Amino acid sequence: DVDVVAAYAESYHEHFAAQLAAMAQFELCDRDTYMLLVWVQNLYPNDIINSPKLAGELQRVRLGSLLPPRQIRLLEATFLSNEVASVRELMARALQLESQRWAQDVAPQRLDGHCHSELAIDIIQIISQGQAKAESISLDLGLQIKHVLLLELAAFLRSYQRAFDDFLERCRQLRNYRGNVIANINNCLSLRTSMEQKWQNPQDLPGHLLDPLNELKSHGFDTLLQRLFGDLKPLFKKFTQTRWAAPEQTLEEILSTVADRLPEFSELLDSFREELVEVVHLHLVKEYITRLSKRSLVLKTVEQQQQLAGHILANDAAIQRFCAQNGSSATWLHHALPKLAEIIRLQDPSAIKIEVATYATWYPDFSKGHLSAILAIKGNLSSSEVRSIRSILDVSVGVHQASKPLFSLIKVG
Repeated sequence: DVDVVAAYAESYHEHFAAQLAAMAQFELCDRDTYMLLVWVQNLYPNDIINSPKLAGELQRVRLGSLLPPRQIRLLEATFLSNEVASVRELMARALQLESQRWAQDVAPQRLDGHCHSELAIDIIQIISQGQAKAESISLDLGLQIKHVLLLELAAFLRSYQRAFDDFLERCRQLRNYRGNVIANINNCLSLRTSMEQKWQNPQDLPGHLLDPLNELKSHGFDTLLQRLFGDLKPLFKKFTQTRWAAPEQTLEEILSTVADRLPEFSELLDSFREELVEVVHLHLVKEYITRLSKRSLVLKTVEQQQQLAGHILANDAAIQRFCAQNGSSATWLHHALPKLAEIIRLQDPSAIKIEVATYATWYPDFSKGHLSAILAIKGNLSSSEVRSIRSILDVSVGVHQASKPLFSLIKVG
């Protein structure tokens, strides 16, 4: 009749709340702020009041919170500030230690045949621990810190990209330079995957998170490919120096050079190695078109033009076959050379116009300047016919697919 459990619970709750309120008045350290919130928001309401042994007895007793809402909000704000500062400091320290390893020419670890760095794992753990700590207080606080931590991660990634760019510039002579470049490119996969898992819709990942990783990967690729592309330059010049005599042999020499160098990239993760081959694929197509656009070849007869178109088609087939065998999935490049070959082969200006209009839907950055350079090969076109064909690019055409830069990378006179 006295309802001893309820009476005791109310008295206990009142006394405990008074003690915690007194504690909350002190200037608490980070750990004490966290522990106080865990008790008030999680352990006391969930593990004690709603424990299987007490929940039935306390259903009719309205005990409320141990601290008033305003006090809890202040403590939560303090916790968030403390935790974010800790995460920021830990990530900065991890990057500093990693940067020192690069500068000291420490070789990267190898994991399953790939260059590996612990930096991505460290950063993911730091972020995850901060998230888990907030969620151990309340799900609402976990949601609040999630967005703040993603902003901190974005700031870290910008710092990481700047540190990596500095390393690329300053440390070229180090023995383990290329290995560390590859290890940092490989880091991008773990970091991106982690962000996608934390974001409800991975397709909505904002640019400030993805851009630094994309830049880091792109700059790393540029560095790894610089020597190869330098070696290919004089080989591509052979096309125009020999006035396109024996182009199959020239291309064979180019592809042989690429094949010899591809093993250098075997320590990239498979997905990045395939991306790098796509960059090589783009470079081969771009340089081939660049040589065609040099205005050094003027063919006045139909037979000569058809012969060149046949060479281009054969070269394109060899490029596509080679790149596909090595992992390139850049199908958007498949029309680049065959369509130009068709423009060179065709003789009827109206048919050429149709082909040019179609080409512009595949490659919207195909300009009048690029078209003029290709039409210059056709020495049997009159000036008025050239102007008429060029005018087709004045007409707005629909884009066949999401376009990527190709002709905007090619300078013409």
